[in-house]
Amino acid sequence: MTRRLDAAPLQAAGVYSLLGALAAVLAPHALRIPVWVSIAVAAALAWRAWLAWRGVALPRKWLLLPLALIGTAAVVVSYGPHLGRDASVALLAVMLALKVLELKTLRDAMVAVCLGFFLIVTNFLYSQSIATALYMLAAMAWFTAILIALEDRVRSLTIQQRFGSAATLMLQGAPLMLVLFLLFPRVQGPIFGLPQATSAGVSGLSDSMSPGSLSQLGLSDEVAFRVQFHAPPPAPQGLYWRGPVLWDFDGRTWTAASTASIGVSDVRHETAGAAVSYTVTLEPHYARWVFALEVPVAAPAGTVLTGDYQLLSLRPIRNRLRYEAASHLAYRYGGEERPELLQRALRLPAGYNPRSVQLAREIRERSPADVDVVANALELFRSQPFFYTLVPPELGRDSVDEFLFTTRRGFCEHYASAFVFLMRAAGVPARVVTGYQGGEINPLGNYMIVRQSEAHAWAEVWLNGQGWVRVDPTGAVSPARIQVGIAAAVPAADPLPLSVRGSFELLNRLHFAWDAVANSWNQWVLGYTPERQTRLLTNAGFGAATWQTLATLLMGVAGAVMAVLALLILRRLRAMPSDPVARTWLAFCRKLARRGTRRRAGEGPRDFARRAVSEQPELESKIADIADLYIALRYAGSGDKGRERRLRELVGAL
Repeated sequence: MTRRLDAAPLQAAGVYSLLGALAAVLAPHALRIPVWVSIAVAAALAWRAWLAWRGVALPRKWLLLPLALIGTAAVVVSYGPHLGRDASVALLAVMLALKVLELKTLRDAMVAVCLGFFLIVTNFLYSQSIATALYMLAAMAWFTAILIALEDRVRSLTIQQRFGSAATLMLQGAPLMLVLFLLFPRVQGPIFGLPQATSAGVSGLSDSMSPGSLSQLGLSDEVAFRVQFHAPPPAPQGLYWRGPVLWDFDGRTWTAASTASIGVSDVRHETAGAAVSYTVTLEPHYARWVFALEVPVAAPAGTVLTGDYQLLSLRPIRNRLRYEAASHLAYRYGGEERPELLQRALRLPAGYNPRSVQLAREIRERSPADVDVVANALELFRSQPFFYTLVPPELGRDSVDEFLFTTRRGFCEHYASAFVFLMRAAGVPARVVTGYQGGEINPLGNYMIVRQSEAHAWAEVWLNGQGWVRVDPTGAVSPARIQVGIAAAVPAADPLPLSVRGSFELLNRLHFAWDAVANSWNQWVLGYTPERQTRLLTNAGFGAATWQTLATLLMGVAGAVMAVLALLILRRLRAMPSDPVARTWLAFCRKLARRGTRRRAGEGPRDFARRAVSEQPELESKIADIADLYIALRYAGSGDKGRERRLRELVGAL
């Protein structure tokens, strides 16, 4: 077999098919790897296709070695000495580009196909979506069909037959795949433990906020997280999903404080009513904050609750995270706040926004108590011509002054920033809270979708005897934003995504249907965590899911599945008629194929014999004798055992 694979040349059609499959599986990486790698790979594939078309000799091997060294050095220069996920994929692409330039024999093609299967896996290091899975499933069928074509040197199957056989093989392997998925020990953390990408290009909240930062998120319909409530969901005005808390202001940008300076909460708060329980499936955002309704009862597993009631994961969220949470919507906390934190909540940079400082002093003078300062500031936003918009004008150095006295057009971050600034200037401790507000129920799955467009900022003020109190100045300007949602609040001319605006009923239904499918995929496939595996085995009566238990179950069930599949295949083979004449004829066809004469699909024995004689004239008499004898035995109804033995002798002696 080894010598035959080495010696058998690869036909041009096989080269084109293999190059196409490799290009298809490499295409999703084109935007992930350096541009020079994409260009080099495309050039190598095109060059190899041209060589096959023109029948020109391949490049000498002495040329490929320096190219391999140059490519490796270029990858190291591009990524540095640390070989992470992106660098590994880029290096694999470079090596594959060089491999196709020595693609000559069937053995070379086998190696390239194996590399193609490995490249399929690398795509899942970046995305595990349904679209990626379907695309890679099609790529795997293509590579499997190529393997069938490489081994098919007698029957000359059509393309449809090759893909049909590939689909059959993949369906036969599906039960074993399901067993491996359910019982193979699950591990925590990223796949293979490779370093993950940074947050570049990932939409989501930040630990800072400046004018325009959240309004950009308002233009995105990407899902931030999904929520499954265990009871009817709260009213829209209760859906405040708490995220980063911002304490410090430099005149333009608000930033979060470090956990060390804030401390960890001991969960001391007064509540009223029953807690709301729910399950959150959080999309990866490469930061540490975790979202929960204000205020969480306790920190979910793997998180901590800071002193300003911000939930933080113990590590950056690089993979989809599913967690259980419970919150009290009626609460009071922070009544005994630390003095140094109250002082921090009053700090303002000197020399910024003088008109706003003067306005705050005027509000303070006519307000006998802090609660009156809050009410008068809200009345200012409510009574003056302020406008809520996704496309606010740009602001300069004194951003709060320009917003309050000139533009008066802004998104939630403008109102929260201006309100907190006024509170601090008036002597009321305040801070900015960012997160999400609202959400949309998907009726097809009865769960809530919270998108990036629902990103929101509000304020918290500290009042003596009450502690930290939520105040949302956006609600004073645009009540519809809180009570209905962002689509009802922004002007029709603002560039809100169609899926968020909800103007087209058919588009809404299609979007809900797709998201329901994606959510099921996330919950039951991507969300099959070690905890779920343990729960499955426990419910099945296997007790603790130790690795010994999993290994035993895996081997036992996998063996049983393979035995059943083998029995079914053997039963089918036994049901097939045994025809020694047909077997002998196929052996004859294989021998001629090795000499360069392949039987075509649908080609009868007499036509094949004539063509074989024209291509192998030195074997004319032998081919004619074998063909005549086979036709007599096969079609003339002759069952002469002596003639069958004679046919075997002729073929054996060929």
